[in-house]
Amino acid sequence: MDVLMPQLGETVDKGKVTIWFKKVGDAVKPGENLFEIETDKVSMEIQAIAAGTLAEIRVPAGDEAPVGAIVAIISGDGSVSASQSAPSPAPAPKAPAPPSVAAAPAPRPAAGKIELDPYFEVRTPSKNYGPAQIGGRAITPLARRLAAESGIDLAGLKGSGPHGRIVAKDLEGTAPARGAASVAPAFTPSQIAALYKDVPHEEIALDGMRKTIATRLVQAKQTIPHFYLTADVEIGALLKLREQANDSAPHKDGKPAFKLSVNDFVIKAWAAALLRVPAANAIWAEDRILRFRRADVAVAVSIDGGLITPVIREADTKRLTAISAEMKDLAARARDRKLKVHEYQGGSSAISNLGMYGVREFSAIINPPHATILAVGGVRRQAVEKEDGGVAFASMMTVTLSCDHRVVDGALGAELLSAFKDIVEKPIAALV
Repeated sequence: MDVLMPQLGETVDKGKVTIWFKKVGDAVKPGENLFEIETDKVSMEIQAIAAGTLAEIRVPAGDEAPVGAIVAIISGDGSVSASQSAPSPAPAPKAPAPPSVAAAPAPRPAAGKIELDPYFEVRTPSKNYGPAQIGGRAITPLARRLAAESGIDLAGLKGSGPHGRIVAKDLEGTAPARGAASVAPAFTPSQIAALYKDVPHEEIALDGMRKTIATRLVQAKQTIPHFYLTADVEIGALLKLREQANDSAPHKDGKPAFKLSVNDFVIKAWAAALLRVPAANAIWAEDRILRFRRADVAVAVSIDGGLITPVIREADTKRLTAISAEMKDLAARARDRKLKVHEYQGGSSAISNLGMYGVREFSAIINPPHATILAVGGVRRQAVEKEDGGVAFASMMTVTLSCDHRVVDGALGAELLSAFKDIVEKPIAALV
């Protein structure tokens, strides 16, 4: 029985084995942890789904393997793979697989049913959850997206994946098609190293997460036509409402049942604004725009080595206490890299809050396929002019909305930001 490297999302094409919980010769039972893998986003314990004996470990701890590769062999009767809640793995590579092992076909959606990939693309009945077909050959969703963004012609490309499947690494060093835009780096690694060879420094190897962040942010800035809208929001009423809510929280064992943060209110207000301006509650899906009937809000969380954006689903319908509890749980598990794939993929918009670091205002880069992201600065006391011409101090917060002009034009973005400002400045009716 072959234990395969599972696929933990459409954009993941390999995983790194960090720990083996079993050694060769150990008995294995269904549900027992076999090994832990690390991708660019998460760490996850992979369990066995069949009984037997661990006869061979092909990918030792510390090594990487592509999705679908055989990482171990379990002797005895049972199923052929170990998995968590991941999609069906890709076919195993030809070379290491015994002749008797056949690649299982990728499952297809029911006829006539339109499937939506939660992160990158619209699924139609002619597509499936396996690799797409280019001229009769398979290509992974990640490779297809990278090729499209880089202008690479896949027609004559040779795939190195299982059964000739084109994977992301096959695109490395491939020149864009004639007429496609290409930007060369200013310096090569060796040139940079030579430039600083006499300067004391430390080299930090890039892990998978940092490489992915770098690639995606460059692609986002190069391919998404960003524009920015900034507004100052008076949040005195919101702060009073937060104080009243926290003061009224019931206590258990001497501790309050909840403690709402300003960010909890921001998440709820942003979800309400997206529903108030439904044309802006949308994403770019390459050949179409998807508009949503609910607000799933992704929230940037800083973790060791990078960041991740867990998603608060249906934030428009949830109470503030529920949003607060869910956000604390997601953030804690994000920092431990224990999020499941569906918990950080998708969303109709995003929030990045740097106010707790004393940042007054900033502009965030859109995380595709989102079309908007709200950058939230810190709260400050500021002198403002009153309606009677006098001057008073007020609690102010600066927010900047980044928009993808392909989905949200200037007037629509201004309407969305205005709706958020109105909800925050008059929070009782909209947020309670």
